[in-house]
Amino acid sequence: MTITTKRTFTKLLTATGLTLGLGLSAATVPLNAGWAQTPDNMLVIANRIDDITTLDPAESFEFAGADVIRNIYGKLVNFDPTDLDAGFQPDIAESWTVSEDGKTITFTIREGMKFTSGNPVRAEDAAFSLRRAVKLDKTPAFILTQFGFTAENADDVITFDGNTVSITTDKKYATSFVLNCLTATIGAIVDKETVMANEANGDMGNEWLRTNSAGSYAYKLDSWKPSDSVTMSANPDFYLGAPAMQRVIVRHIQESATQRLQLERGDIDIARNLNPEDVAAVTGKDGIAVESELRGRLMYMSFNQQRAPELQNPKVLEAIKYLIDYKGMQDSFLKGQYVIHQSFLPSTYFGQIDDKPFSYDPEKAKALLAEAGVGEFEIEIGVREAQERVEIAQSVQNTFAQAGIKVNITIGTGKQVLTRYRARELDVYLGAWGPDYPDPQTNAGTFAYNPDNAIEAKATGLLAWRNAYDPGELNGMVEAAVTETDIDKRRGMYEEMQRIHQKTAPFAVMFQQIEQYGKKANISGLTLGGAITAAGYWKVTK
Repeated sequence: MTITTKRTFTKLLTATGLTLGLGLSAATVPLNAGWAQTPDNMLVIANRIDDITTLDPAESFEFAGADVIRNIYGKLVNFDPTDLDAGFQPDIAESWTVSEDGKTITFTIREGMKFTSGNPVRAEDAAFSLRRAVKLDKTPAFILTQFGFTAENADDVITFDGNTVSITTDKKYATSFVLNCLTATIGAIVDKETVMANEANGDMGNEWLRTNSAGSYAYKLDSWKPSDSVTMSANPDFYLGAPAMQRVIVRHIQESATQRLQLERGDIDIARNLNPEDVAAVTGKDGIAVESELRGRLMYMSFNQQRAPELQNPKVLEAIKYLIDYKGMQDSFLKGQYVIHQSFLPSTYFGQIDDKPFSYDPEKAKALLAEAGVGEFEIEIGVREAQERVEIAQSVQNTFAQAGIKVNITIGTGKQVLTRYRARELDVYLGAWGPDYPDPQTNAGTFAYNPDNAIEAKATGLLAWRNAYDPGELNGMVEAAVTETDIDKRRGMYEEMQRIHQKTAPFAVMFQQIEQYGKKANISGLTLGGAITAAGYWKVTK
């Protein structure tokens, strides 16, 4: 078994009682003993994809959706999925220049690229795509609107002229920060002609793009069947060369044991959700390899500040963080797949801290609850139907009970739980968060930033907003850090933010993921994106 830690990624960043109250559980995909070995030109992946709500890059904000979109759409700048240490590189834009005042970046579009429709990739398409994302104002729009882009000014600050497209920000930011943001899913460039031909009721093609694609990259979308499968076929005109895998199928298989069995008999090429027991079961087997890759994905709990009144008490929030058996979980059912991590920036990120101020201490928690004057109370935790998350919830249920906190666990599909979370309908959410782009602002700007806490703001992309949390002084600190050009000073600002957040915020960051996956031994070229949570399939060979 090998493990990729991506430690040099820091260099890049420096430079720049269970209830089913939510309804249906995810369906089990049955075994099919009649399947043959996968063809040499087809990649079949087992993964949990029930979190996908849309495949429109202007709207998608889920892990599995990001994997799909990464392979369908190019961006002005992008990352080589097999060489993240190289940093952002030209993609649809072959080069760019920055104005003297540092506010305008002008990109020159690569000649000869085509969308899968056959239409040429133009500067007009790039401008349309970014304007569209701002105007639609869906969940991930804040990644672009933080630069002062609005529906009203988008046509004026995102412009094109011939073969160039320019973006003008409201003030000077570090150029690397702006470019990093453009590598996020929302930076995908869509085919304007195809999208607008499918517009309905002024939606700029949003409904159509939820289940179709209009990209220029390695693959095009053939089908998405919710909580079942995604099928993509290769683009023979991909500018980096036609992919060896002419078809990629991602099958939704919920259970680790089912994924393992299908990997062992050759029905799938890659199993992405193996638990530690199933990893051990396939390790050393002929024809199977196990890989491990440190991800930027964090497992956390958050506590809604507009629901259970007890959760609004700072002493209660502190007590809760001492009621989590971090080490017990890390060393048992999470062994080898998660490591204790208690701050909002993942390891390998610029500005990360390794502080772990909380450990399981029920007596200290009880004392804090007594200081708060809080007796027994009851809360609901919403969790996606995934084995390790349910097991974490069960552990929390047991340890919280020791201090008189009754936990009711509500399980649902990824889509069901996220819908309630984004609507501020859960007392407590237990789930994962991954960075959108390789800059510390990606997590600071959502865990510790919420300038408008009103329900009408609907800032669903911000975790602080989802939990009705007003970060107070952290808002100003986040805004200041994003324009700081002194590297050492900027690093210190993020370190300070995390320490304040650890102590006061209604978040308990618990673990960072090490993704272990099983694969056929003849598979090479696969990357899951390291700290950036998006997989690349076009370099895969058998």
